[in-house]
Amino acid sequence: MNENYTSFSKFQCGDLSLNLESPQIMGILNLTKDSFFDGGRYHEGDAFLKQAEKLLKEGCSIIDIGAASTRPGAELIDEEEEWSVLEKPLLKLRKEFPQIIFSVDTYNAAQVKKCDAIGVNIINDISGGSWNEEMYAEVSKFNMAYVMMHIKGEPKTMQSKTEYSNVIGDVKNYFEEGIKKLNELQFDNIILDPGFGFAKTLEQNYKLLAKMSQLEGLGYPLLAGLSRKSMIFRALEIKPGEALNGTTALNILALQNGAKILRVHDAKEAHETIQLFSLYKEGERAV
Repeated sequence: MNENYTSFSKFQCGDLSLNLESPQIMGILNLTKDSFFDGGRYHEGDAFLKQAEKLLKEGCSIIDIGAASTRPGAELIDEEEEWSVLEKPLLKLRKEFPQIIFSVDTYNAAQVKKCDAIGVNIINDISGGSWNEEMYAEVSKFNMAYVMMHIKGEPKTMQSKTEYSNVIGDVKNYFEEGIKKLNELQFDNIILDPGFGFAKTLEQNYKLLAKMSQLEGLGYPLLAGLSRKSMIFRALEIKPGEALNGTTALNILALQNGAKILRVHDAKEAHETIQLFSLYKEGERAV
C-alpha cells in the first residue's frame, strides 16, 4: 500500500500536479479513424485542437490522446505508425495549452521518452505493462504518472479470456504484482484503472463496479473508464451514441465506489455529475 497518497492532494504528473481530493475529469481525444464511438472525428486538420478546447471549457483537467483503437477485435499498431499520428498533434497541443495535463494512451514503451520530451504528463497504458516488457523500466525513468489498466490478452483476443476465480480479487492481485514491480524500480506515481469492458463479461463488469472500493486499499487513485461502453449500450439494447444517460448513471456509482478520475467523451455531463456528487458528499458529512 502507498502510504504517501492518503489524501491525493498533490498527485505529481510530470511538471504539473493534480489535486485529487476532489474527483477530476479526463477527456478522451481520439486521433484514430476506427474507435467505437468517435473514431474519425478529430484526426484530420486541427479538429483535435477545437475538441481539446471544448473539453477544457467543459471541465476537464486532463486530456487523454490516443492514436490506436483498443476496441474489442482491434489490431495492435506498431510504434512508428502510432508516433506518426501522435507527434504533430502533441506538439501543437502542448504549445497551445502549456498548463494543461496531457495523457497519452499508449502501450508502446518506445513512446515514453518521446512523450516526456514534449512535456506529456501521464502515460495511460491499457496493457498495464503486460504487452511490452520494457514499459515499466521506461516509465520509471521519468516523472510522469502512469495509468496501469487491468486486461487479459489483447483487444483481438480479450473477450475470450473472461475466466476469473473472483473478478475483483483477480484484478486486485494483478495490480499488486504490477505495483510491486514498479516500486522495485523506485516508481510510485501510479493510477489504477480496473479496465471496464476489457476481458470482462457484462456481468463481470457490474460485479467489478460494485466492488471497486476494495481497490482503494492499495493506496493509489482509481480511474473509471465507463463512457458509452458496451456494458451500457448492450445492457440497454441501444447504440453507443445513445449511451450518455447510462454513462452518467454509472459514473455516479463509480464515484461512490472510490473513483478519483472519470475518463469520458462528454465532459460537460461528467462535470455536472461531479458537482452534484460533491454536494451529496457534503450532505452526507453534515451533522
